[in-house]
Amino acid sequence: MSEEKKRFIQEFVPGKQITLSHLIANPDAEMFDKLGIEKGGAIGILTLTPSETVIIAGDLATKAANVSIGFLDRFTGSLVIIGNVSEVEMAMQHINEFLLVNLGFTSSKITKS
Repeated sequence: MSEEKKRFIQEFVPGKQITLSHLIANPDAEMFDKLGIEKGGAIGILTLTPSETVIIAGDLATKAANVSIGFLDRFTGSLVIIGNVSEVEMAMQHINEFLLVNLGFTSSKITKS
């Protein structure tokens, strides 16, 4: 009796969502060194799907507030923005609102530490 082989097919079908939206207020200076990014007062971290959305989010962030992009990866959907706490928070709020209202994304609560 031959054993039938089973085949599994896994597909990744991302929704339009902000999966992570976190603000780190006043991180230790060593964190900037370890991340290899310019020092700032705060770090904003976002993860988006589809991943190419980070291009839009990076543009929105820099136009909404006085922040700079510490890291942007269109393949993983990761965005890191840096600046002072209020500016990073303003940029993150703008990204969340724009993607929700204009592109029909599921937004994420901005968490803080």
